[in-house]
Amino acid sequence: MFKTIRYNIASSKTGFTGLVLLSTMVVISIFALVSNPLDFGTRIWNNPLVWSDNPKNAPPSWSTVLDSNAGPSHRVFKLEYPSYTSDNGNKFEQSYSFSLSYTDGDSPTFMSMSMGEMTYWDRPPTFSISITRPDNKNIDLYKHIVKVSGNNKETPNKKYTDQPLRIYLSGDTSVVNRVNDFMYEEFGIKPNADGYSGKIEELIFGIPDTNGPDYVTPLEGMYEFILTVKTSTQNDTIDDMKFVMGGSHFGLMGTDALGRDLARGLVFGFPVALTIGLITSIVATAIGTTLGIISGYVGGKTDLFIQRICDILSNMPLLPLLLFLAFILGQKLWIVIAVMIAFGWPGLTIIVRSMVLQLRSGSLIESTISIGASKWHIMIKHIFPQIAPFILSQMIFFTPAAILAEAGLSFLGLGDPSIPTWGQILDQGFRTGAVYIGYWWWVIPPGLLIVITALTFVLLALAMERVVDPRLRVQKR
Repeated sequence: MFKTIRYNIASSKTGFTGLVLLSTMVVISIFALVSNPLDFGTRIWNNPLVWSDNPKNAPPSWSTVLDSNAGPSHRVFKLEYPSYTSDNGNKFEQSYSFSLSYTDGDSPTFMSMSMGEMTYWDRPPTFSISITRPDNKNIDLYKHIVKVSGNNKETPNKKYTDQPLRIYLSGDTSVVNRVNDFMYEEFGIKPNADGYSGKIEELIFGIPDTNGPDYVTPLEGMYEFILTVKTSTQNDTIDDMKFVMGGSHFGLMGTDALGRDLARGLVFGFPVALTIGLITSIVATAIGTTLGIISGYVGGKTDLFIQRICDILSNMPLLPLLLFLAFILGQKLWIVIAVMIAFGWPGLTIIVRSMVLQLRSGSLIESTISIGASKWHIMIKHIFPQIAPFILSQMIFFTPAAILAEAGLSFLGLGDPSIPTWGQILDQGFRTGAVYIGYWWWVIPPGLLIVITALTFVLLALAMERVVDPRLRVQKR
């Protein structure tokens, strides 16, 4: 039987297409599970600190092909090796520098700097940031002295071990004041007083225009950024220093309102979708098949009891029950799966029962009864194999139905917020108005993945029609 099923799937175009799509989904799911922790949702996806350096609501990087005015690229500069060191005995100085070629005329959307764990033995480190512009003018952009924490007498002292120090330069008051002072000293204008309403980045990467106080002309050329770190000894260390120039587009699939990389959320949605669909379909199909065979073959009060249970579950309102359970037990993924299993088997039980009633009166079953075979032997060895192809096709059909049901429930806000799913990404896109604002990268990809996943299993089920329905079989010549 399984050889016949495998042959029909591989030999038909629909089955082969579905098999290729399913194999691709399995490979992506394995990649997602290997490259991400199992608690990806709580540790990474719902942790704002992970995405703090990303631009918000940014389209994919490849969309720049369609839009010539896409804006600047997102750039991250990791500062690992100093370009200059100095040691005069009681002070150790290191300078880290990087160059930025500014040629597109669009200033960064934001600037930020972050530092990881700091270890120092005596005085806390100090660091400063300066910029040398193409016109050879220098901006002392920022200066920071690390604060000493309490009465900690242990050496060495450690800071920012749990989470890095992140400085949002674009919104820092001292940065704004330093840029204002620079503009006044070099160009004789005070941006706040004279009406410059642009971003602070436009002033850093431009010069005042003679057309009026609201105009800034981009100053293209090479900009050099220098981070100077001063410590008491060369044994003091600072880990994971990086400088971020915010862009207008990001990554393969863009970002959402929190700066989360949608590509990572969509990839992690593959194993979640397959887990939901396969667990729900396998368990619900197993329950429905078992009870349907028992109901149809045993009959009597057993049949009456099982059918009444099916009638009760088929007429219970599913959505109000889910709302009630979500309110009482919380929004958990296992609750959604359990409810879909509980309400998914009655329909199959009724269909299987009707098939068993026809098979029970057949000559094969009657001859097996005449030789003294037990009921369980007949149901397992003689009835189930005859309906197995139909059961398998129903299980395949039920898989996308479970995935679509979970996506619909997540879209209504009933999903588990700790696990990213395609339905939740869609729901968050609609809640923040992404559809109306035009953030297509937030809505179209998860919708397409849901459709493609459903289509995959539908194609596989259609390829099995020749096995389920004998009238569609083609005789070999």
